[in-house]
Order: sequence, then C-alpha cells, then structure tokens
Amino acid sequence: MPGRTLPTLPQADVAAHNTEKSCYVTVGTKVYDITSFLDSHPGGPELILEYAGRDVKQAMEDEISHTHSESAWEMLDDLLIGFVATEKVMEAVKESSDPFAVLPMEPTAQGMKELEQANTGAAEEVTARQDAKMAGEEAETSDKAVYSTTGMSSAEDLSNETDPTSDYKRHKFLDLNKPLLMQVWFGGFSKKFYLEQVHRPRHYKGGESAPLFGNFLEPLSRTAWWVVPTVWLPPVAYGTFLASQHLSQTTTASYWMMGLCIWTLVEYVLHRCLFHLDTYLPDNRVALTLHFLLHGIHHYLPMDRLRLVMPPTLFVALATPFWKLAHAVFYWDWYVAVAVFCGGIFGYICYDLTHYFLHHKNLPSYYRELKKYHLQHHFMDYENGFGVTSRFWDRVFGTELPPPPMPKVMKST
Repeated sequence: MPGRTLPTLPQADVAAHNTEKSCYVTVGTKVYDITSFLDSHPGGPELILEYAGRDVKQAMEDEISHTHSESAWEMLDDLLIGFVATEKVMEAVKESSDPFAVLPMEPTAQGMKELEQANTGAAEEVTARQDAKMAGEEAETSDKAVYSTTGMSSAEDLSNETDPTSDYKRHKFLDLNKPLLMQVWFGGFSKKFYLEQVHRPRHYKGGESAPLFGNFLEPLSRTAWWVVPTVWLPPVAYGTFLASQHLSQTTTASYWMMGLCIWTLVEYVLHRCLFHLDTYLPDNRVALTLHFLLHGIHHYLPMDRLRLVMPPTLFVALATPFWKLAHAVFYWDWYVAVAVFCGGIFGYICYDLTHYFLHHKNLPSYYRELKKYHLQHHFMDYENGFGVTSRFWDRVFGTELPPPPMPKVMKST
C-alpha cells in the first residue's frame, strides 16, 4: 500500500495518455506512468504503446509472449501515480454507503465489501493484480522451470535495484557487497547452478560496478566506453597510413575491408565459443571462474557501465594472437597483414561501442532493432543470438533469434 495520498484519475484522462511523450497504463485500478521505461523495454517501446492508456494485466500474464517476473510487478509499484475511477468502480461508488472507503486510495476491507455487493465487476478489477501469475515465486523452485522456459529472467529486472543481502540469502550464489571473483572460485558451484544464476541479471546500485577483485587489480577491470576509441583509433590510423605508403590505396582499402569483415566472424566466434562457454564449459571451478571473468559478470550485471567494454590490457592479450595470425596468413607482404589487422581492430572498436550503446543509449531505428535483438539474447535465450553488430553469422550458423512473440491483442471494453 502506498505511503502517500495519490489522486484518483478519470478513466478518460488515463486513456488520453497514450503516446511516447506521456504513457500511462493500468492494472486493475492502479495507474502507472511508464514513460521513462519505454526505451528500456526489451521488446521495444512500440509493444507497450499498443496498450498505452489501457490495462496491461492480460499482456503481462500472456505466457505465449512472456510471463513477466515478480521484479516487473515490483518495478511497476515504483511508477504508481494514482488510481483510475473506471466506469464499473464509479457505478459501485454511486451505490456505496461509504464512498471514501473505495476512493481515492485502494479500497479498504469495507470498501471491497461495498464493491462486491454492488456486483458491477468492480471488485474483479481491483483484485486483478492479486490474481496475476508471477514468475518470481516459481523461479525459486529447485528445478528452475521458469528459467529453462523463459530464458532466465526478464529485462525489467534491470530497473529494479537488487538488494545484495536478500539476494544472497535467497539464491546462495554471490554476495554483491564482497569481491565476486573469489566467491566464484571458492563457491563450489556446479556448472548447472552457476549458469542458472549468472544468467539471472542483477542491478547493482543503479548501474555501479560491484567489487570484482577487491584489491589493486580493481581499477584494471573498469573501463569507460570512450577509452576504447581513444586508445585504439590512433594505432589503427597509423597502421593504415603505413600500409598505404607501401601499397596502392585500392589494395590497402581492399585488405582493410577484408580485415573488417573477418572481425565480424571473430566477434561471433569469440562471443559464442570463448565468452559463452556454456555448452562446452567443463564443470570445475577453474573454468567457471574464467568464464565469469571474461563474460559471466556481464550477464550477471549487464548494466554495469564500466565493465561493458574490454579493458585495454585484456584486449592486448586477445589481439596479440590475431596479430601473429595475420602475419602468418599474409606472410608474403608485411604491409598487407598490417592493413588486414587494422581493419579488424576497427571492427572491434565498432563492436565495443555498439555493445555499449545498445545497453545504455537511445538509438536510431536500425540500432533499436539491434538493441531489441541483443536484449533478447540477455533475457530470453542466451544460447543464441551471438551477433552484436550484425546478425549475419547467426543466420549462417543457425543461431539467429526469432522475433519476440507478439502479445495477444486485448479486446477493448
């Protein structure tokens, strides 16, 4: 129950707030202003706007599209702005001996009796949320059925800040207040339990970085997005210039583009086979800890702004084999190898920046589709959808995610 007095809004007024500039929805008699959440919705704002100004209970419970988690309902509570006086409720109020038991707040026990006695259907509207099917309770069962059928959790969890103490008490996985890496190392987790938990997103202190090492290595694990172009664009520009001084511009451009195209495949392979070791992951603490360090932490805390792009030190370690590989494959001309390598590094820069902005920024229409696709990977099916800058290799290797199912169309009353 809210601790503040909230207004009762006429139904016509709620229905009028049906645009991306001002979007209200209802669940029963409760009115929520979800304008600020539109761009964060994994299915895109257009799916919510279909129900703007109307009741969303049926859509949120729709198992065909995606039954929303308990966190989604809790997130709505933070956006509660008032209560709607539906026609059924107002009809009941007219006959009520104590209308203030019904309005303006949620009905009291006496108010509920009044609504039931009125027999207008108002009581059913008020209890709509109480009858909702929530994934949260089922998610805590030992067989984790909800996780296996819905792709772990839902994106709404990102907007609902995780309480570290209660989260650790409930799941017995990682305490967000303590260094995470050593907890994975000493946790004794099975592979199955680890994968269930690491792909259930947490939201730590509004997107801050939870402790990973807990020592002098901590700063090395945090990287602002702008560090990537600042560090790597100058070497790419210099290498490209150097190659162009010994090769024709056409030849340089051709090999540079070849490197860029090769990167898209490297991106896919890294994401699927190195970062997502889920299928191939040995069931031991060395493998689990390595997976958590390379990529698991990103799925565990996907809105951590400082652990979304690759630290320069880690990228140097990963890029060195590719430098040697480029010179081994294109052994006949050192400058050709440099051109290919520079094109590949530019592709990496585009990948890291795209990845960051997909999580944290509003984007043009093409990138909104990529954002929707990437959020599906996080919150519906982490075992597919490995392309970040492109779906091309997902299509080639059969791991492309289908469009998210459309919710059922509700009949207007």
